[in-house]
Amino acid sequence: MSLSVTARVLLGLLVLLALMFAWRWWATARAGRHAGERAAPSFLRIVVGFVTNFFDTLGIGSFAPTTAIFRLLRVVPDELIPGTLNVGHVLPTLLQALIFIAVVEVDPLTLVTMLVAATLGAWLGAGIVARLPKRAIQTGMGFALLVASVLFLLANLELFPAGGTASGLSGGVLVFAVAVNFILGALMTLGIGLYAPCLILVSMLGMNPIAAFPIMMGSCGFLMPVAGSRFAASGRYDLRAALGLLIGGLPAVLLAAFIVKQLPLFWLRWLVVIVTVHAAVLMLRGAFAARAPVPRGDAEPL
Repeated sequence: MSLSVTARVLLGLLVLLALMFAWRWWATARAGRHAGERAAPSFLRIVVGFVTNFFDTLGIGSFAPTTAIFRLLRVVPDELIPGTLNVGHVLPTLLQALIFIAVVEVDPLTLVTMLVAATLGAWLGAGIVARLPKRAIQTGMGFALLVASVLFLLANLELFPAGGTASGLSGGVLVFAVAVNFILGALMTLGIGLYAPCLILVSMLGMNPIAAFPIMMGSCGFLMPVAGSRFAASGRYDLRAALGLLIGGLPAVLLAAFIVKQLPLFWLRWLVVIVTVHAAVLMLRGAFAARAPVPRGDAEPL
């Protein structure tokens, strides 16, 4: 299969981004707040990386399930979850993007403009999220998880359009899609995955749902190194958990993309809805509990 010039350029840029991110992550981890910290991830963290990236490659998404697992098992502090997701899932997502851009043909203008929009959104969003206090992150991620659970529910109930046959968009419809992808890129940095809303978006606009895979995975492939680099530089992530996502994630992507390819995912999708809602409730409860006023008689001294 011959690749278009656009696909070759995008693939080359993705490889370059992967190398640049890996170098920046290694350099900042050695010199920043993680210097001298134990880095070897536990078996549990690697399993989380394998499972979430395996199903991510099949279109489930990884952010909501990973957040739910981290929250339920108390693997990562709440305030470090956005950074851990945006750092640890980078290289497995880049591998997904390389695979799907190479094998699925999409209109070059649609693909490139949506990728650029998501990347710019992530660059702006990461700079904000990396500076947020724990309470704001808990609140934002709680509501983001609720939004994600609604999108999963709509998908499970088949309440969004099945899509058309187009491989690209044009005119005002393309402008709308680019604007929405910009917003989705910004929300990625808070922990709401891009896959489900992007799939719904392109289906609503009449594109073939298969075309969503290079768009959504390519968007994440370009935006996550940008967002991940900013989180890595700030140190606001869990190093061992991020390395577990990386080590478990890379072989999982290859297994899902080239060997398994498709599974009956009906019950798994409903399980994702349940655990995502549960994680959202826990996150919001933690945020609201932190807001509870201190009784006047028990006030801490200044």
